[in-house]
Amino acid sequence: MIPLKKFVPAVGWFFLVLYLICLPGNQFPKTDDWLKVIYFDKWVHFGLFGILTFLWIKPFATSNIAYTPKLQACIKITMSIIVWGLTTEYIQKYFIPFRAFDLWDWAADSVGAALAFAVCYKMYLAQKKD
Repeated sequence: MIPLKKFVPAVGWFFLVLYLICLPGNQFPKTDDWLKVIYFDKWVHFGLFGILTFLWIKPFATSNIAYTPKLQACIKITMSIIVWGLTTEYIQKYFIPFRAFDLWDWAADSVGAALAFAVCYKMYLAQKKD
């Protein structure tokens, strides 16, 4: 059994991401042209969802659970966060003023989640097969 306190950072980060995606679009400052050139918005999505995935996976990956169920849990977490990224785009489209659905935001969310899974796999799971 994984102690609930190990999930506190993940739960806190989840609610931070939820808060940010629920901010109306007119609450964000106007961005400089150079931020648009480097796709700053996409890097933010990548980071938010990558960190979210890492924080949810880490308690499982570092637990004493057998390798196969641990790996399955980590994959399910990653897939769930990818689906959550798509869900947030629909939330923004239909419920948040001055926000819209952006498929590229979801792509950045998904790449961030997948990379976080890969990092966790390399750090915690690759050498520790049962």
